Order: sequence, then C-alpha cells, then structure tokens
Amino acid sequence: MCGIAGALITEGARTRPDLDRMIRTLRHRGPDGYRVLDLPGCGLAHARLSIIDLATGAQPIANEDETLWTVLNGEIFNYLELREELEALGHRFRTRSDTEVIVHAYEAFGDRFVERLVGQFAIGLWDERRRRLVLARDRVGIRPLFFARTQGWLLFASEVKAILAVAPELAHLDDRGLAQVFTFWGTVGERTVFAGVRSLPAGHRLVAEGTQERLQQYWDWRFPETTNSAATSLEEAAEQVRALLADAVRLQLRADVPVGAYLSGGLDSSGIAALAKQQTRRLRTFSVTFDEAEYDESEFQHRMVEALGVEHSAIRCSESDIGQVFPALIWHTETPILRTAPAPLLWLAKHVHDSGFKVVLTGEGADEVFGGYDLFKEGKIRRFWAKQPNSAWRPLLFSRLYPYLARSPVAHRHFARTFFGQRLEEVDHPFYAHLTRWTTTRGLFKLLSPDWLAQLSRAAPEADLERLLPPAFSRWNALARDQYVEVKTLLEGYLLCSQGDRVALAHSVEGRVPFLDHRLIEFVNGLDPRFKLRGLREKRLLRRALVNDLPASILGRVKQPYRAPDSRCFFRNGEPLPYVRELLSATNVRRSGYFRAEGVERLLEKCRDGRALGAGDNMAFVGVVSTLLLHEQFLSGRITETSPVNA
Repeated sequence: MCGIAGALITEGARTRPDLDRMIRTLRHRGPDGYRVLDLPGCGLAHARLSIIDLATGAQPIANEDETLWTVLNGEIFNYLELREELEALGHRFRTRSDTEVIVHAYEAFGDRFVERLVGQFAIGLWDERRRRLVLARDRVGIRPLFFARTQGWLLFASEVKAILAVAPELAHLDDRGLAQVFTFWGTVGERTVFAGVRSLPAGHRLVAEGTQERLQQYWDWRFPETTNSAATSLEEAAEQVRALLADAVRLQLRADVPVGAYLSGGLDSSGIAALAKQQTRRLRTFSVTFDEAEYDESEFQHRMVEALGVEHSAIRCSESDIGQVFPALIWHTETPILRTAPAPLLWLAKHVHDSGFKVVLTGEGADEVFGGYDLFKEGKIRRFWAKQPNSAWRPLLFSRLYPYLARSPVAHRHFARTFFGQRLEEVDHPFYAHLTRWTTTRGLFKLLSPDWLAQLSRAAPEADLERLLPPAFSRWNALARDQYVEVKTLLEGYLLCSQGDRVALAHSVEGRVPFLDHRLIEFVNGLDPRFKLRGLREKRLLRRALVNDLPASILGRVKQPYRAPDSRCFFRNGEPLPYVRELLSATNVRRSGYFRAEGVERLLEKCRDGRALGAGDNMAFVGVVSTLLLHEQFLSGRITETSPVNA
C-alpha cells in the first residue's frame, strides 16, 4: 500500500520540487521510501509501504524499454497468474513486484488491461510514445484517486492534500459536495467537497492526452432484470460463495510481510478470520472495545479468539480518546463526517502498526453484498405496509429492528409509525428505502447560515445521484435497488474512505477486503434476493456458506453495526474540549460563515447537558465540528508536508 502523485504537463513546466512537495504530504501512506520521476511532459511520484517484493519493488516501475511508467497504490492480487500469462506472450520482468504486471498488461491488452486485474488499486500510467496518461481505480473504490486541472497541469494524487500542496487556489469548499455529505454521509461520483478537485469514480479509468480527457466506466454493480429462482439452490449457492470467498482470502493473504485480521465479533470479520486461519499457520487478530455496553462486542470477540486459537490483542477506546484524536481524523479523511465511528479505527490502526503489522484483512462489504443492513429490512417493511397503509399491525414489524440501540427509533410505536410512514406511498421512488434516513441526516441544513443554506438548497444531491443510476435500475428487484444506492452512497462515499483507507493508512496499515472481490460480488448479485434477506433475517446465504466455519453463537447473531459514542466525546466534566470551545465560539462560527452562531450555540448547550436527541442531534453536532475543523486545516493556505495536528 502506498501513496501516489503526479502531473501531466500541458503547458509551462513542472519542477521536481513541486512533485517532492506533493509526495511528501503522503509519507504516512508510504514511510518506507519515496521516489520521483520527472519526465518531459509528465511527472510521477511514489511513497512506498513495502509489502510485496521488498528488495526490488520500488516505484515508479517501467517496461523493458522504459517507454511506459507506472505508479500503484494498492495491490494486484492475481499478479502471479497474470505474470505467467504475460511471460508466455514474451514479456520479460525485472522485479517480483505486482506493480510490474501493470505496464506489461497495458502493452498486451491496451486500456482494457484494468479489466484483467483482481485487486484494490489506484493507478497512474504514463505512455511516453503516445503522450498519454491513464488513471484507473479499482471496481468498488477501495483505493482513492483524486485529480484536478489547474494552471496547465493535470494533477493527481491519493489524497487531496497532495494536490492542494501545489495548487492552494483549489482550497475552497464546494456547495454540491457539502450538500451530498450532509445528505448521504459522503460525496458521489466525481464530486468532492473541494471545488475543482474531482474523484475518479470507482470502476472507471481516465485517459488524458494534452487537454483532452475521456472518462470511461469499465465495471459496475449489476443485477438481473429477472430472477430465475430455480437456477440454483441455496445449498449450491452457499457452496459457491464459500469457494469464492476462500479464494479471495487466499489471494489477499499474498504478502512478503505478516498479514493480520480485524475481529469485531460479528459474522463478517469472524468469517474472514476463520478462512484466513485455515490458510495460514499463524494469524494475529486485532479488535477495538468500548467502556459502554451498547457499543462493546468484546464478549463475542473472545469467543472467536478461543474458537480459532489465534494470537489476539485489543485496544479499549474511551470517549476521551475519540475527542482527542478527532482533529487528526479530519486531517486524514479530508471531508466533514457525521459520526465519530472512524476515530476508534484510527486508534486501532496505530495499535496494529505498533504491533509490527502492515496488512490486515477486514470484513467490510459483506452487508452491501449480502443484504445485511437494517435499512434493507426497513425498505421491505415499508413496501409491505404501503400495500395496506391503514393496517394497524404491519407497522408493528418495525419493533423487530434495532435491538442494540439505547434510543431506538422503534421504542415508541407512535414515533415509529410517524417516522417510517414518511412518503410511504412513493414505493416507486428510486431511493425509497433511504428517504427517511436522509431526512434525518439533512437536519444539519437547519444550522446553515442563510448564504450557505441558499447554496446547498439549490445543490439537489438526490438529483446528482439519480443521474448516476444505470438505465436498467428501475427493472431490478427492490432489494437490488436498495443495495445499489447504498453502495454508491454509504460504501463508496464514507465507509471505504473515512472508515477504511484513510484511517488505516494514517498509520501505514493496508486494509484488505475479501468480501469486495468483484468475482464474489458478480456471483451474489445474480442470485435470488431471498437468498440474502428472507423475511427479516439478514445475510441468509452468508450464514449458510460459513455454517461449518463459525461457532453457532456467532452464526446466530443479529446484525449489530459498528458504532461509537458521538457528541459526548467532545466534553469533559461538563465543558467542551478546548479546541471545540474555540471552533464553536460565536466569533469563529460567524467568521467561517457556514453556520448560524445562535443555532450552533443552542446545539452545543443541548449536547453539553446530555439532551441530544438521538441520531439527528448527534450527527448535526459532529458535522458542525468536523466542517469547521476542515475549514481550519485546509482553507488556511498552509498545507504542509506533515499534519498540523497530532495524528
């Protein structure tokens, strides 16, 4: 895992000091060395985290005659098989690195080389003969890649801060990006929260020649328009799922350094750890625990540790820890966030790094692939209720959701009926299952200053998302539609970045996600939706696939999403933390211009007194704090080689 940066020069000149400045901002992603290649017309830079081919794998890497150069952030897991195929075609390799297969695959297959890769990657490739730059990102967006046009350059990098280091004129927040974050928790498509800085979407490649660009999609989540339930049985499907998942784990265990695994105690991470333990002699696992029983899963973590017989260590994350690390978290995520859940994972990554590990397997993605979220159940109940909207008993099904929440939205029947009954009749709406969630999230809009409220109200984030939907979307089954929207918003825009890549690489740790192997996704997407969600029992197929690998106590657990304490983490002894007090002072709030000082003051008092009402108040508070931190850290014009806060 690494950090990459570079520039296509369309006019003027780029200097090596500029490339140095870009890559030095990413040294946390690759502390094992860095190199800069300054060629006529293009520059490439790389900060290395040594995982495969420790001796000769330094980047940029070239083909035989050095007419092609590439930098890679991530891993090509099928590089051994692909290398063998390319060698049979006459290609000769100088290293044992997975990166080198990229230049030879490009020679052999052209722009479609990316379709031959099994991995998680962000790639920059310079074709000197054709004077063209190719940028590519993995199918589901595990590794980030940003780019921007400015001053005659096309700049690209693993993180926005590397671009801002040489193009500070781009350090302005984007109203459409903010509107998307304040609705979906993350941006969608090419949008970022920085005006002028674009994200290469998952499953896309960008070909740039001079000032011309071609953005091409080479992969997407697809579902059948009709389902043949007789095509395969549940048992046959479960057998195939286990085989595909086991192979994904096998490939992702490839490394020249030890590979560990995260262990939350839930079905997903436990399944990955169990399959990994079967394929490696020793496995080290890592967990985070909490003081509060509502968030803590240590009991189930201990059960899995005993069942697997692995070496294990855990860190206990307190509210104080979360508040302390939050400024560093925003420096690394480069976006406002609405929950504190990434903060404990930042501490966990530090623990993994301090334990001598660079690579961990994680259980991310299983809920999106196998239908694990309560949101999918909400959508199912609401569609069932909408068929008889006057029914007294159908809305009672909501009482079966959220048993893990202290302040559950279904604890009071009247509230549940009112909340989930919003827009009940709009069953054909493309975002039907998500509408109630987004209404809660958008409560943050009420705190915006008049100017920003006017801008964000015109931004229309739902319209932005709807333009990204594939033509066949309306013909998919309801669960497939809900899955696709969840993938394009929460997974790609929040989980894989703010809870994944950014917090792990902040401490030079590579997270690998076997559940997001595209071969597994494609197989599961084609199955009967009842294999995933039957009644209100989630991930039916995955449980069947892992029935012989996990203890019954883990297999039978109801989904409990990973969460952390929120607004109360920013107070000590009834007073806001010093940086919170400064950020939320009326003077600072008015100076930044995003929020109404009076509204922020009322919310601050409410949270300080412990009167925050559920998710809405907590998301609003965290959103305000993170937005103002982002403003202080990135819009000051002082982007440097190291974080301005203690990471």
